[in-house]
Amino acid sequence: MGPKKRLSPEASRNAAMEAARDLLVEQGPQGVTLKAVAARVGRTHANLLHHFGSAAELQKALAEHMAVSICASVARAVLAQRDGSGSARDVVDLAFDAFGKQGGGQLVSWMRLIGNVDALDTIVRAIHAIVDEVHDAGEVCMRHVTQTLVLLALGDSMIGAPLSDSLEISRDSSRELAARLIETEAVRLGLVPAERALTPLG
Repeated sequence: MGPKKRLSPEASRNAAMEAARDLLVEQGPQGVTLKAVAARVGRTHANLLHHFGSAAELQKALAEHMAVSICASVARAVLAQRDGSGSARDVVDLAFDAFGKQGGGQLVSWMRLIGNVDALDTIVRAIHAIVDEVHDAGEVCMRHVTQTLVLLALGDSMIGAPLSDSLEISRDSSRELAARLIETEAVRLGLVPAERALTPLG
């Protein structure tokens, strides 16, 4: 076998982040360790230690990497909703999937449990930045909508399935309500025309 390909620091860090994200989905936050990530990318534990310093810093970096990536996707979806090429449901699905299928909810819960509040700060800052990017300063209500969407998505990732089963309601109902909320406020503010709303306004 030939020598390992030498990666730039940025490429090495990006590879580690992708590996950490895969491990998060496959094994949960407890599986995101320096040793596991190093093995996944074919590097040494010492190499990963040099880049991140500790498992806590690795998890903090992962939280920031995911938050920035996901928020950028959500921003594009919000702008697409406004220009008619997308819908509020697209925005909702991105947010819910980020916390659910992509492991964001597990990561937030884990960081909270182990007291790694710095990691939570990076997520909050990324959300704040995206709100500033897509909403004008006067659109205070859309900030409330953003907060509600994030809390709904986080809660759904943690207890949505058993709760909907217990209440005998559609697993999709929280997403539908979140989409209706976004559409209602967007129409009320004149950000999208009423005829483009995809769910009934009430």
